[in-house]
Amino acid sequence: MKNQKGFTLIELMLVVIIIGALTAMVMPRLAGRTEQAKVSAGQADVSANIATALKLYELDNGRFPSSEDGGLTALFTKPSNAGNWNGPYLEKKPVDPWGHEYQYKSPGAHRTYDYDLFSMGRDGVESEDDIKNWEN
Repeated sequence: MKNQKGFTLIELMLVVIIIGALTAMVMPRLAGRTEQAKVSAGQADVSANIATALKLYELDNGRFPSSEDGGLTALFTKPSNAGNWNGPYLEKKPVDPWGHEYQYKSPGAHRTYDYDLFSMGRDGVESEDDIKNWEN
């Protein structure tokens, strides 16, 4: 039996204990990061991704899509009154990280010079967790 190679039960137990200790140290740091990542993704959509598509629409048509034109729908489906539509500017209807549609109003109530774009956040109703393009 002296020539047999392998791990002893004690060595395997030590490896399992070390992996368990490392997991116990790392997991609490990762907890709660999912929600933080969703907020960051929503902020990126509102401030960059959807905003870029809206700016491209404005460059082509001379104005932002109005709420009467279908709002964000005008970014992937040509509205009847779009003169120089070169879309689609988005591939599909934009949905926030929590599965709710982004809200769009043009002209905006808060940003009257262009549009209001926001996500109602995790709870799906207007509250403090909303992600808006008119506040930092």
